[in-house]
Order: sequence, then C-alpha cells, then structure tokens
Amino acid sequence: MTQVAIFAKVHDPRCQGVASELIAWLQERRCLPLVQEHLARHVGLAEGLTDTEIRDRAELVVVLGGDGTLISVARLFSGRGVPILGVNLGSLGFLTEITLDELYPVLEQCLIAPPAVTARMMLEVVVTRTGDELYRGEVLNDVVINKGAIARIIELEARVNGQFLTTFKADGLIISTPTGSTGYSLSAGGPIVQPLMGCVVITPICPHTLTNRPLVISDQSVIRIVVKSSFDEKVYLTLDGQVGVELQEGDTIAVCRAQTTTPLVTSRDRDYFSILRTKLKWGER
Repeated sequence: MTQVAIFAKVHDPRCQGVASELIAWLQERRCLPLVQEHLARHVGLAEGLTDTEIRDRAELVVVLGGDGTLISVARLFSGRGVPILGVNLGSLGFLTEITLDELYPVLEQCLIAPPAVTARMMLEVVVTRTGDELYRGEVLNDVVINKGAIARIIELEARVNGQFLTTFKADGLIISTPTGSTGYSLSAGGPIVQPLMGCVVITPICPHTLTNRPLVISDQSVIRIVVKSSFDEKVYLTLDGQVGVELQEGDTIAVCRAQTTTPLVTSRDRDYFSILRTKLKWGER
C-alpha cells in the first residue's frame, strides 16, 4: 500500500496535529498521503485533493476523529472495498476502535501485509415519490424516519418482503444495521447486535402502541415503508444522521442489504465485547 488517504476533523486542533505527524511519517516510508483540500490548508500543504480523487486512488484510509467522521468516510468509499482504519482521539469508539497509541504499530503492519478487517454490512435506501426515484444511497449505521418539532405522531405503513407488518403510529422509525444497533436504535430501546450478524433491526421511536417493540429480521429482507399520514407536519428521512431528505405523504422508502460492505481495520488486542464493556461501562459501580 503506497497511497494512504487521511480524513480528520479539520477544526479539531488535536486532529490537525496528528494529521501533520502522520503525513510526515508516511512520507518517510515513501508512501503518498492523500489529503482533502480543506484539511491540506490546515496542515500546511500547498494543495489537496477532491473527495473523488481520493476515493479513486486510495489503497488504505485513515480516519482521525470519532465514529461520525468514519461513517461519512464509509459512505464515500462505498463499493471500493478499501480498508478503513479508524483512530479515536478521545474515548474509545464503537467503530474507531484504534487508539492513538496503537496508530503507528497498526499502520506499520498494514503497510507490510493485508490488515485484519471486519466486513460490515451496509443498507441500500431508495425513496420514491409517485413512482419516480427521489433518492438512492447507502448507509453503514441507520435509516431514520422522524417528524418535525410539533408533538404529533406520524403513521408509517411497514411491509417486509411484501407482507404487511403493521402501521407504526409513533414519533418515527429506525432501521439499522448490526453496526448501527449501538447508535440511535439503542437509545430508542433496541437490542445490541453483534456487528457481523446477518440481520436488520426495526425500532419504533416512542410508539403510540406500547406493544410495538423492536424487531430483528433477516438481512435478506426488503423493507418498504409508506408515509401514510403526517398530519401536515414535515417528515424527514435521515441517513447515518448526516444526510437528510424531506418526505411527503405517500412517499415510499425501500430498504435492503446493500451489495457492498465496509471493511474496518480491527485491533488485534481488543475484541467487540471489550469495546462494549468500555463504552457502556459494564461492571462499574
């Protein structure tokens, strides 16, 4: 691997400092750092590259920051199969599981041999309105349908593989991957799912009917949600908490497993359960 992409929170001084050190470290090893234009300005490089140029050329991606930064990079590299090494500069992340102390030893191994990765499933989302495709994209974490600020519920008709599931009357609905099960879905009462399981989690947000509980279904399923009634309120579709689409009554959201996966570089010294214990403070009084 000779071309390594670097993504970081550009307004975080610590990320800027680590990015500068990482660029020098790579150059010493005759690797070419691929740096975004806006990050290049913060680390003193004469010029940077566009996201498209980086996406087409990178053989390895290093993300400096939290899980949110990594999720946006995962969508950018969707379909490329490029390993993503997430480095958390704060507390340990569910996705950015490599600590700063581990960065260079892990990166050294990546330059010598193919890194150990876990292939995380993604979801493909297609929004249609009166039969026309309005939006198509992929997510690593979750798809969320929720209402605006007014405290009225919305009605969402759900079908799985063409079979009627129910009409959720709720503040919204979360459809998450196993990776996303520890995100918004967990906050809404959903289960924690091991990230390599083949399933999808459907979690209603504050359902009017208390017996509407989170549901785990096969990742071979096709989920279709129709916005049945919004009571003239605005309803939004949010992908990975970062991309938004305003919905109208009658819009259909189809969700299924994407053909592509996100390969995340893993730590050889840490397993998923140790991350759960650390992040969720299990065993602490």
